[in-house]
Amino acid sequence: MQYLLTGGLVWNNSTLEKRDVAIADGRIVSVSPSVDATGYTVIELHDRLLVPGFVDVHVHLREPGFSYKETIASGTAAAAAGGYTAVCSMPNLKPVPDSAETLQQQLDIIERDAVVHVYPYGAITKGEQGQTLADLSDMAPHVAGFSDDGRGVQSDAMMRAAMVEAKKLGKHIVAHCEVNELLRGGCIHDGQWAKAHGYPGICSESEWRQVERDLKLVEETGCPYHVCHISTRESVELIRRAKSKGLPVTCETGPHYLILCDEDLQEDARFKMNPPLRSRADRDALVAGLLDGTIDCIATDHAPHSAEEKSKGLRDSAMGVVGLETAFPMVYTYLVKTGKVSLNTVLDRLIVRPRQIFGFPGGVIAEGQPADLTVLSLDTPAAPVDPETFVTKGRATPFAGMTAEATVDWTICGGKIVYKREVPHE
Repeated sequence: MQYLLTGGLVWNNSTLEKRDVAIADGRIVSVSPSVDATGYTVIELHDRLLVPGFVDVHVHLREPGFSYKETIASGTAAAAAGGYTAVCSMPNLKPVPDSAETLQQQLDIIERDAVVHVYPYGAITKGEQGQTLADLSDMAPHVAGFSDDGRGVQSDAMMRAAMVEAKKLGKHIVAHCEVNELLRGGCIHDGQWAKAHGYPGICSESEWRQVERDLKLVEETGCPYHVCHISTRESVELIRRAKSKGLPVTCETGPHYLILCDEDLQEDARFKMNPPLRSRADRDALVAGLLDGTIDCIATDHAPHSAEEKSKGLRDSAMGVVGLETAFPMVYTYLVKTGKVSLNTVLDRLIVRPRQIFGFPGGVIAEGQPADLTVLSLDTPAAPVDPETFVTKGRATPFAGMTAEATVDWTICGGKIVYKREVPHE
């Protein structure tokens, strides 16, 4: 199918121009003020914003092994509904992708069912158990990097060995940073809300102490290193200093950490995730890190669970919330519209930097580029987030009931329309 997207504002690395964009055979074939519509199916954008497709470098698709929570089909459909044309899938699966053979099971499902590009991570250690290095070299041609997400690698020697091998292979170590002995049975941030309500807390040091250790290992090994879902002001400062030294370090945080804090907690497991919502000071430090470039990516850590697993309150429910379908609308509404962060910064962290870090194609609306595109409506009438309308199997989101003032209207991946929002009278 050949499409002509006309009447929209095209965003390219902070520039904004009125352009027609023609796509055919999965590629952009023309970008100009006016394109002859002959032979094209015309999509009228009516001054909507046309951007390169979003990239989420941290998504749990749950398949193989946990398809009752999510599948590659449902998860990538949710990604498309959120404006994403590429996602990186985490390896806490069954079987864990820790060899070419176990990874292939996931690759086969991706080939069959994914509606957007999926770049899986391979595990750092066998079974994500932290004891033996996984078969990194065999997986390297097929993965975005290596992660034991869901668990921090506790052994200094094991993490150093992983970094040495990943450096040889030209791949990132993508680290979930958590010191197990500092968790102490906590379920939410170790702050005033936890104390007031009698909950065991998760201290900030459980995150930043392992970030600190890993940055020393990066300095020794030179391995490209990406920190998952940072949540503390100490982590921001450690990464800022590492970058000032020229170390090959990048990081991400999630929309919920940028918008909410532990003052927003309720006795509801839709507020339970790992790492937890931290203090107001931590949130403000994360926003500052986004502004000064310390934080490279906005990543959702989309982590669906069944309704039963999320029905046991803050103390006993599974950790994890969904985020693919709410990320851009909430970040736009609560960071951009409030003047805290510019739209250009948000789009850079959703589109440009993730591709630069991991070497993914696209990110520019230009002739010859992949036709991976997202159409956005900005400043729409406020509408509440309703999890019952989600495409994902998961329903737990801390944003439920909050209002959004932006929508994703179309997502095009590989030249195919993979999502179209139902809009009255269009």
